[in-house]
Amino acid sequence: MLHVAQTGDTPTRETFWGISGVEEILFYYLAAVAIVVFLYGVYARFARYGDADADWFDRVDDLGGRIVSAAKIVLSNEKQFNRDLYGGLMHSFIMWGFLSLLIATTILAVDMDIWTKALGQDSFFVGDFYLAYQFMVDAMGLLFVVGIGMAMYRRYWVKNHRLWDRHTSSEDDLFIWTLFLLGVGGFALEGLRILGTGYPEWEIVSFVGWGTALAFEAVGVDQALAASLHWWAWWSHAILALVFIAWIPYAKPFHMISSFANVVTRDEKAGARLPGIPADLDATNAESIEDFTWKEMLDQDACTKCGRCSAVCPAKASDRPLDPRNVILDLKKYREELDAETTEPKPIIADGGTSVIDAETMESCMACMACMDACPVEIEHLNSFTRLNRQMVDQGDVKPSMQDVFQNVMQNGNTFGDSPRNRGDWTGELEFDVTDAREEEVDYLWYVGDYPSYDERNKQVARSLATILEEADVTFGILFEDEKYDGNDIRRVGEEFLYLELAGHHVESFEACEFEKIVCTDPHSYNTFKNEYPEVDFAEFADDPMMPFEYDEHWNADGEVEVLHWTQAVEELVESGALGLSGTELDYTVTYHDPCHLGRYNDEYEAPRELVKATGCELSEMPRNRANSFCCGGGGGGLWMDFEEEPKPSEERLREALEDTDAGREVEKFVVACPMCMTMYEDGRKTGGFEEEIEIVDIAELIVEALGKKETAGLEVSAD
Repeated sequence: MLHVAQTGDTPTRETFWGISGVEEILFYYLAAVAIVVFLYGVYARFARYGDADADWFDRVDDLGGRIVSAAKIVLSNEKQFNRDLYGGLMHSFIMWGFLSLLIATTILAVDMDIWTKALGQDSFFVGDFYLAYQFMVDAMGLLFVVGIGMAMYRRYWVKNHRLWDRHTSSEDDLFIWTLFLLGVGGFALEGLRILGTGYPEWEIVSFVGWGTALAFEAVGVDQALAASLHWWAWWSHAILALVFIAWIPYAKPFHMISSFANVVTRDEKAGARLPGIPADLDATNAESIEDFTWKEMLDQDACTKCGRCSAVCPAKASDRPLDPRNVILDLKKYREELDAETTEPKPIIADGGTSVIDAETMESCMACMACMDACPVEIEHLNSFTRLNRQMVDQGDVKPSMQDVFQNVMQNGNTFGDSPRNRGDWTGELEFDVTDAREEEVDYLWYVGDYPSYDERNKQVARSLATILEEADVTFGILFEDEKYDGNDIRRVGEEFLYLELAGHHVESFEACEFEKIVCTDPHSYNTFKNEYPEVDFAEFADDPMMPFEYDEHWNADGEVEVLHWTQAVEELVESGALGLSGTELDYTVTYHDPCHLGRYNDEYEAPRELVKATGCELSEMPRNRANSFCCGGGGGGLWMDFEEEPKPSEERLREALEDTDAGREVEKFVVACPMCMTMYEDGRKTGGFEEEIEIVDIAELIVEALGKKETAGLEVSAD
């Protein structure tokens, strides 16, 4: 074995070892071309966004703060670890390895081209700095290759179902194999250099390269052959790297840029608040791809096809024709085909299969926001979905059942089509009177909601909550016939102007009352009052003769009116001792379902659980809980539409409660905190055959039972 040390005692290396001066100039020329192609591609991408519609609010305010926050999210890979430890480690290894190699290459370029040549200083690429540099490059490069190997194992060996769909293409293969060849090729190049220069003793810090050199030598590569092969390896590696740089803006690698930009420009309240209502009645929603905003186009470019949104979508799990990833990528593909003039314009969304997106696809969406919660690059699916829904409403492509709901709300102010005069009839079975908040000052202005007011099963919940508030000795009142439907879900179905009428009516009603806080029975009402009513500029519409309100301000813009879900308000009362619960009253084994609009929409997970525990019940969590909760199927208009699906989301959730919790079949009660959830799960209990196995109860009903006030609430009292 021939070991001839490189001349000189100072640890360093010749960057262009074995490369002639002419070849070095050629490399710099090719590098300049690659960078120009890269910069032009990035410019063209972002210039394209300039042709899109403007966004409804400023997404680049406090840009410095946004960048710092985005850097924390991206560099920590916190979203990649969400529900997927393997995927989080894989992406972390690849990203940190890639960034480290990029930084290392930049340091080398600064030393060669700026520090020494331009400024005439002695190279710092020597001694201890060089040794530390080489060790770190090998360590992070190895991490990079391991990460790529993990990705290839998941894609090609395991064939993870998330990664394979109609938008999976050769582009994905080319991307991952290019990264693999760059990583492995870099170590092969280093090994050939170490072997070809006679194993300089300090190069042992390049532990991967040193091991590669030994491997080459073991298969018969001597020093002279290594020097010859190094030339070929150097140019192969350099050309591949430069081609990759030039390719980045034109294909999947662009997500390395667009994803970060997407995180920077994210809306922290996306989904919980939908894009603003256009004041221009002639404004189009999704007649053409140009109607989409620049952020919605950026969302499309940021998608990495990871399939996390698809994996958590309850509509897809129930075999409805919705895959959140495919909607985003279908829009992107259509836009790129239009730009390349390879397709003719066609409807963005319509019924019948001739459009980019089929109407039934968007009808399937439950607006649960699971896709957005799972997305590692902060794609705001619900904004694009709402745009498509608004277009369907404009075109009249709405199911008859939804048209009936719209008609009921327009004529009677509620989704049941019942008389507004009957809205407060549920109070009749109580042993006390409920205050009219229009006539007396109260602590809590209680917005009861449609289902607790008109649906027989949910009326029991309303009476339970009224009993709790009465027992806590707080003053509360309701609006009786002046209360209308809150509008949250018809807005998510796309009916904007009916929503606006409802919002204008309610803020005028709120302004006419004296109260300290608004309390909502329904998380859907809570969400729209808290996050969406304050966003509406009523002045834009107050003079419109079509709008039945005169309010011309932003309501609650500064958050001076506190809006609470009832579990939050009652938790405060429990903590203050107003209800006298000891935490030992009941001994049921229960599980709790997080409503989408309370949990994912508004990050409230603990108040309901604290109330369950306050009754003495033993809480056994379902595997999918808190932010990972599985939708009941009622959101986004699902409550009013029939789907042929197997299993129904509600049935799957009840199965999970009985089979996948630690308590299993010992779970006696399935606890909810949302009227829509109550309705969907009572239905699922019947259709799924769970009637004899589990009972659906609201937290308010548990509390009333713990207080011994079921009779006061007008509820059935068991014989024992």
